[in-house]
Amino acid sequence: MKSGDNGGERLPVIALAGQPNCGKSTLFNALAGFKADTGNFPGTTVSYTASEVVADGRHARIIDLPGTYSISPHDAAELVTRNYLLSGKADVLVAVVDASVLARSIELTLQLLEMGVPMVLALNMVDEAERKGIVVDVDALQERLGIPVVPTVAIRGKGVVRVVSRALAMVDEPSHGKVPIYDRDVEETVKGLLDRMPAGLSDAVGAPARFVALRLLEGDHVIEDQARRVDSDFLDFALAERKRLAQLHDWPEETTLSSHRHAVAMDLFEEVARVVPRKRRSFRDRLDSVVMHPVLGLVVAAAAFASLFLAAFLVGDWLAGMIGGPFERLSQVMAHLAADSILWAVARGFVEGVAGGAGIVLPYLLPLLLMMSIYEDVGYLPRAAYMVDGLLHRIGLHGKSIIPLILGYGCNVPAIMGTRILETPRDRVLTSLLVPFIPCSARTVVILALVAALLGPWYALGVYVLNILVTALVGRALSSVVKGTQAGLLMDVPPYRTPPVRSVLKKVWFRTYEFLVAAWPILIVASVVMGVLEYVGINDWVNAFLSPLTVGVLGLPQAVGVTLFFGLLRKELSLILLFQALGTTDVASVMTPAQILGFTLFVTFYIPCVATIATMVREVGWRWAGVSAALNTAVAIVAATLVRFLW
Repeated sequence: MKSGDNGGERLPVIALAGQPNCGKSTLFNALAGFKADTGNFPGTTVSYTASEVVADGRHARIIDLPGTYSISPHDAAELVTRNYLLSGKADVLVAVVDASVLARSIELTLQLLEMGVPMVLALNMVDEAERKGIVVDVDALQERLGIPVVPTVAIRGKGVVRVVSRALAMVDEPSHGKVPIYDRDVEETVKGLLDRMPAGLSDAVGAPARFVALRLLEGDHVIEDQARRVDSDFLDFALAERKRLAQLHDWPEETTLSSHRHAVAMDLFEEVARVVPRKRRSFRDRLDSVVMHPVLGLVVAAAAFASLFLAAFLVGDWLAGMIGGPFERLSQVMAHLAADSILWAVARGFVEGVAGGAGIVLPYLLPLLLMMSIYEDVGYLPRAAYMVDGLLHRIGLHGKSIIPLILGYGCNVPAIMGTRILETPRDRVLTSLLVPFIPCSARTVVILALVAALLGPWYALGVYVLNILVTALVGRALSSVVKGTQAGLLMDVPPYRTPPVRSVLKKVWFRTYEFLVAAWPILIVASVVMGVLEYVGINDWVNAFLSPLTVGVLGLPQAVGVTLFFGLLRKELSLILLFQALGTTDVASVMTPAQILGFTLFVTFYIPCVATIATMVREVGWRWAGVSAALNTAVAIVAATLVRFLW
């Protein structure tokens, strides 16, 4: 079934928009279940999530738009969100706001009202607002905005179906809310622009004329470019009026209108909400006094991430031991048969590829994804980002860089795509160069299955500590080469939440599904190819070609060369094919501890997988992608060589 179709009939499209951490994606997940699909907006690398839902017996398609603080296009995600809403593809918009910070959240809602899109307001996190002592008069808010307002607690599923029901009712009888009215000077300036606005500009933008006038007063460069193409004289007049209005209020041009909107939002909040003072600090406040303490917070962050990988190792080691035994015995039997026939060699490769995914990768990947999802839903990850902001600035990184770097522990591909949240090209390039140094879940599997399992968890912890130190040193060195300015960290810290089991399991399933459909088939195919290469003897040529590096420099067995070559496809292949190349899963019987550690460090640092390189080419260009590959390989050689000579 195609997007937006239901047996040939177009489905109503409901778009979700809101600021980051408002619970928008949680509301989407509560509606979507396991039926969500993802994709990119045409002509961009900005992704979205969509799903078909049913409410009141009617089908609809919901689109989870990228989070945005405003409709001013400061980055690609915000521009995509605005363009989608102006395109008319959405029949109705659901604006999701965080009721616990309503005064701030309502500013985006006011901007959305100015767009003239039929809209429903999802007043989310009302339980958190009440916990803070904030009581919102829903009827009064609905009257003031002129749109339906539905209180929700998305994380518990409360009110989410009613949101869709009200949105579908809006599809049947679309209506527009009440646009905000500003002070006399602003309104007179807007009227002057409307009187002079050329015919066709509003149609070119795809929005009401008042919206166009307000965007010009707010310094929207995209709208300015459209106005210049339609009538450059009118644009000159609009710029002069913007300057005059700013001088009248003695404010900067870029903040004049936003300051007025902020005042309107504050007045609205005071009209529809009251704050009941709390008598004493809550447990969450006391917890934050420790978690976000300048010193203790760093200790908590270190302990949290150490616990993350320790739990993944303990559970993964137990699962791997339980699942891997039968596969090991089957592989030994097939190894003898594979020497006699190429068909048996193919069969052996297939079995070992399946065994690698089921008995090695998944046992370590599942607990890692589970712990990451819990940290994310509890609300700890943004706090960790805040705590290490100062440390990142010392090595020349933007504070927001911690977000893609943390994402890198899951997968480097979305982490590099996540650098779009950074404001300057310098920050995006520098962070993109450092992301491949972060051990993704695939490399974490290698670390846990080799170093932690064979040498002990403390050695594995040492690998992570060394990785962080190396990444910091490389970042410090690169910051003096990649020139540009730095800015401070500006991000929302969400309230602590008790993560629902269903929500956590959904995230784990979606991320595991990516491995099942994207990575595991590659592992199996590569394992089959490895089996065929072994049968015909080509792997010996590859190993001989790479032996100056593997044997001469790194001091590793010659047989591991082909595993490093295949590791360019998926890092898990280096581990799975290592067992196949050595002819045993008892790696400690054929490799010394120094070789095991050196091999792991090389896999951890050398050229990232092909998917990561392709993403980097798309995001920062061929030149920086080449620099990344060379830099990672050089660091990997140095790290593994030092282990060889210092052990």
